[in-house]
Amino acid sequence: MASERPVQTLVAHSKRLERRRWRQLVWLTGRPCECRAHAHRLWQAANWTAPLWVAHQADDVPVEPWITPRKARTRLGAEHQLIVLDASGEAGFDPDALGALAGTLIAGGLLVLITPKPWGCHPDPDYARFADYPWHWEQLTSHYLARLARLLHERTDVITWHASGMPALPRLPASTNCPQSVSDSACLTTDQSAIVAQLVRLKRRRPVVITADRGRGKSAALGIACARLLENGTSNIIVTAPRLSAVESLFARLEALCPDGARIAPGRFQLADNRELSFLPPDVLTEQVAAKQLGGDGSYLMVDEAAAIPAALLGQWLAAFPRIAFATTVDGYEGSGRGFALRFKDVLTRLTPQWKALTLDTPIRWSAGDPLEAAINRLLLLKAPLPALGQRDDDADGSYTLERACLAQEEAALEALFGLLVQSHYRTSPGDVRQLLDGPGTTLRLLGHKHAPQAVLVAREEGGFDASLAEQVARGERRPQGHLMAQSLAAHMGSRTALTARWRRVVRIATHPDRRREGLGQQLIAEDIQEATQRGIALYGATFGAEASLLRFWLAQGFQPVRLGITREAATGEFAVMVAKALNVEGHAVLHSLTAGFSAALPGLLAFELTTLPAEVVTLLLRGLPSTPLTAKERQAINDVAYAHRDPALARPALQALAREASHVPSSGMATAHHQLAAWAFQNQPLAAAHNASVRALRQAVGQVASMHAFPSSP
Repeated sequence: MASERPVQTLVAHSKRLERRRWRQLVWLTGRPCECRAHAHRLWQAANWTAPLWVAHQADDVPVEPWITPRKARTRLGAEHQLIVLDASGEAGFDPDALGALAGTLIAGGLLVLITPKPWGCHPDPDYARFADYPWHWEQLTSHYLARLARLLHERTDVITWHASGMPALPRLPASTNCPQSVSDSACLTTDQSAIVAQLVRLKRRRPVVITADRGRGKSAALGIACARLLENGTSNIIVTAPRLSAVESLFARLEALCPDGARIAPGRFQLADNRELSFLPPDVLTEQVAAKQLGGDGSYLMVDEAAAIPAALLGQWLAAFPRIAFATTVDGYEGSGRGFALRFKDVLTRLTPQWKALTLDTPIRWSAGDPLEAAINRLLLLKAPLPALGQRDDDADGSYTLERACLAQEEAALEALFGLLVQSHYRTSPGDVRQLLDGPGTTLRLLGHKHAPQAVLVAREEGGFDASLAEQVARGERRPQGHLMAQSLAAHMGSRTALTARWRRVVRIATHPDRRREGLGQQLIAEDIQEATQRGIALYGATFGAEASLLRFWLAQGFQPVRLGITREAATGEFAVMVAKALNVEGHAVLHSLTAGFSAALPGLLAFELTTLPAEVVTLLLRGLPSTPLTAKERQAINDVAYAHRDPALARPALQALAREASHVPSSGMATAHHQLAAWAFQNQPLAAAHNASVRALRQAVGQVASMHAFPSSP
């Protein structure tokens, strides 16, 4: 039958791919029902390894098993030889699903992407995820989809299959793969063997950081090393990752290499003599480290997919475990390894200056030259490099806004912009490119040439709600999509005017790593504020993890704290802080109300919900409290604590006043003492384990802070 010819052609092509240990993307376009029928025939035409269909439940899914695009991440670590990703129906196209699933395809595999024809002229239903109120997804631009369609047409490593015709098979180049001589029989490549050797010889306070593209066998390398360590007598190894499924290949290698052992639970592997490897989720691991139940001499920790774990937690583990290894994917869905390296390198260098960086380059699930990897990297910009370093003269004329319609047509400019964002931010996903090109109310401001940007600011419009809707949001009765900062201030601070006013919020700001501390970020913010003011926007704001250097940067630009989250953010492991700046009379009125509410709430939050907020952040936030001269009675109480024997607990109000006033006149000479005083006065944090030692340390800190400044007295 004629309808079988395309399918048999693809099955035969798959066998050619398998001989080269390659995979390929099949772009199947046409009427959805016809495309699904073709894909179903392909599904049935061969004995595929673990085939998977990805679609929306409302679409006609003719097979089992199938999952929705939102669950694509659960397949990380699995292996499939055929994947059908149906982007033609109710689900639309999910870039993150494509990025996640591509890494699970094994040699000889086909990833069939079904799209309607024509594709890219209009947004699809997946755009509903970022269609902020009052926008509907049908009203958004579709620059991102148009770009994908254009690239798919242009690429010579993608199989194009129009449903009404035969697949167009590109010519496969000759394979250049050469067999490798591997010293460790359990390893498949020489660099995997070298990594395992380093892991088995982990030294105290000399952590190893392994970065690799997907499919290079980093999790398997961890498993092989753990098997060697257990065989050599190590009694206990802890493994962590964002989820247990991410380390499935680690446990598979353990089972293969330690036949006398067994899994006694989903996350526990034990040898006959009770030597054991245990998986702990990051939150459980952190709790046990804080309780001193884990860590210390002789302990091992292996961290997989470290880029997807908050840097704050990684730092805690680094301090607790003398022997530790971090492995992470360089690019892709799990998180940006480049951003991870940028953010975590300072912590590593400070705590363990002899740490070692290692890389895995040779692919294992497929061979070098793989057509699918090349296509996915280009489509999703997974390998967008850091743009070239520019000269100061290049941005002498100031910043400028970039039209997104033009950006979507200029691949070099888009790659440079996204490369800068990836390098500067801890976590970036494939879907961020789509948000950048088609998110409503989004503006892009650059310094430097568009093909070599030196700094970029991404901002989004918020607020402007009518009074009735603002009231409903503040009462918790409505939650329109988007408007993160304005809605949060209304829902959590009760500020109706925060929603009726118009905002511009900084979503991301990034500077070339080699041009930091030149004031480029400050310049971008100042010039964007000027343009926002001219457009009648009332308030300018930002939200970020409450880390001291970031908070110090925003305070230096004249921003004021207006809200502090009371639970740690999953992405950063830090408490979120919101800062704002007024741009007109309306904005000043709203900001005055917000800062008054924040000042009133802060002491109570520090005493209860935020007792673990870093002391350096606390002292910075105290600057937002009104400055009030110390009274004679407060001064007397401070002296009695510092130089006599008064119980500090009975003079807490005076010590809080001292910590508050010291924050308005910061001095590097008393920074440590000020942090200690603030942590004790507002968070009840002891300065030493023993009570008497803590009181002595507190008296010394109070004396230091009081002696550094002659605080004015109230009249």
